[in-house]
Amino acid sequence: MEQIRYITLNSTSPYHNLAVEEYLLQQTTDSVFMLWQNDNTIVIGRHQNTAAEINQEYVDNHRVNVVRRLTGGGAVFHDTGNLNFTFIQNVESGKKEIDFLRYLQPIVDALQSLGVPVAFSGRNDLVINGQKISGNAMTFFGNRVLEHGTLLFSSQMSDLANALKADPDKFIDKAVKSVRSRVTNISDHLPHPMTVLEFRDYLMDYIMKDNQLSGIQNLTKEEEAIVNRLMEEKYQTWEWNYGKSPEYSMNKKIRTKGGTVQVIADIRDGHLRDLQFYGDFFGEKDPQELINQLIGIRPEKKSIADALTNICINDYFHNVTHEDIINLITQ
Repeated sequence: MEQIRYITLNSTSPYHNLAVEEYLLQQTTDSVFMLWQNDNTIVIGRHQNTAAEINQEYVDNHRVNVVRRLTGGGAVFHDTGNLNFTFIQNVESGKKEIDFLRYLQPIVDALQSLGVPVAFSGRNDLVINGQKISGNAMTFFGNRVLEHGTLLFSSQMSDLANALKADPDKFIDKAVKSVRSRVTNISDHLPHPMTVLEFRDYLMDYIMKDNQLSGIQNLTKEEEAIVNRLMEEKYQTWEWNYGKSPEYSMNKKIRTKGGTVQVIADIRDGHLRDLQFYGDFFGEKDPQELINQLIGIRPEKKSIADALTNICINDYFHNVTHEDIINLITQ
């Protein structure tokens, strides 16, 4: 019987939890089953354009965490009503295959044992009566595979919808677009009520029940130190969460006291590489001077604000404010 490391993470920080996944995948040889939760978080797929997937205004106003994961697939919203699971295993050379059902079958069995009519559907989903409760993703590192997924247990669906809402007309890119699916909570289909933490413990016990060789083995202090360093150097950085987005174009327009101002910009490697202003505004100076100050910086509020600190916007756009231009150029 295979020795498996079972882990329950107490942290609800997405930056910490995704760093744990990378550490276990890339710096250990353990087979792992892990349960964890993120609070108030959008998790972006590895190949997605962050700006095109999120409602930035909602994210800013509600202090939503935004983090990119190692795996592909679409953007998802996590709150503490959602439970995440991770399988990590070694695979034989030449036998790398994307087989979600292999990992999802124990999850299906556990849910069905609770009386939940769950089924595997499509490419990588679990559904109840056609409504999605789980999306899954997978990645390989050397001879190791990581498969992880969500389990919507008692999530706030309005938060999920609002956080992921973005205006598709603002962005033109080749990144993967998230598929918006009809979803439901597992808790609405349980014959007998239970909390998300009771569900977490039940699922862990169910997965462990046939493996007498193993038990809960949470991270050591030494491992936590490694994870915290990875979290700080990668998962909490703008470069990873936004800068890794594919090349894309931004096209935004605002109405101001000074008229309409439109920006069309190309973003590569997370920085403004080309930028043009259009509109029916007036100004004493050529906006090209302003453009030269903005090329090469990040299209996010602090960077734009810093670049415009000593600039008189009124010279270029009469009756247009710093805040107008910052909001226009910000993703």
